[in-house]
Amino acid sequence: MLKEFENCLKLRRLVSYNIDFGLVTKELKESELDLENAENSLKEKSYKWATVQAYYSMFHAAKALILKAGYREKSHDCLLIALRELYESKGLIDKELIDLFEIVMNAREDADYGLVYSENIALEAVGAAKNFLNNAKKLLK
Repeated sequence: MLKEFENCLKLRRLVSYNIDFGLVTKELKESELDLENAENSLKEKSYKWATVQAYYSMFHAAKALILKAGYREKSHDCLLIALRELYESKGLIDKELIDLFEIVMNAREDADYGLVYSENIALEAVGAAKNFLNNAKKLLK
């Protein structure tokens, strides 16, 4: 078990949670809506919001995965750590896809807090979000 995962549990930034398939479905629907909004923002050349919305699409898909595994996150960083522990380490999700989640998470922070964003970053974030959501849906079937 990853030491970081144990720390998230110890600090209660990740907690055991009874599997609630209704909540898993709700998170997936929110992910789809955020992805649709990100695509619309791209069309409108609103690259900051496209980046932010793409991340939140990935965030909600990741939450659905973690919920299905019997956990609930209370930290964006611990959500990433949980994905690595519960899915990547077991070969259920490729490392590259989890790395993309981390890249888009950082891009969202840069856009929100540093006002650093661009068309290229937004395009990559939206593409990553589509890929992530499609993979999450396969795992959740």
